[in-house]
Amino acid sequence: MAISLTETAAKRVQKFLANRGKGVGLRLGVKTTGCSGMAYTLEFVDDINAEDVVFDSHDVKVIVDPKSLVYIDGTELDFAKEGLNEGFKFNNPNVKDECGCGESFTV
Repeated sequence: MAISLTETAAKRVQKFLANRGKGVGLRLGVKTTGCSGMAYTLEFVDDINAEDVVFDSHDVKVIVDPKSLVYIDGTELDFAKEGLNEGFKFNNPNVKDECGCGESFTV
């Protein structure tokens, strides 16, 4: 089981954490919502819970709760700029289908 960041994503997370002035890493998860059933969640973490699974990728701690890990195992998080838009992109090998707007997915 593994979650990874591209080098570009890791640098972006490190920049956000530095600007924030605190935090131990980035929490990735999923929640039930949207057209296809599930959506990704991202948040900065100040404390790691005992049940959390922690991955280290390019010197960034990626924290995942065990329930979410089932759906995002093997995911690589990238950060991309496309024209005027920029943001994190999830490369999840478990995704079977995505909604038209790209906000939710099915595994």
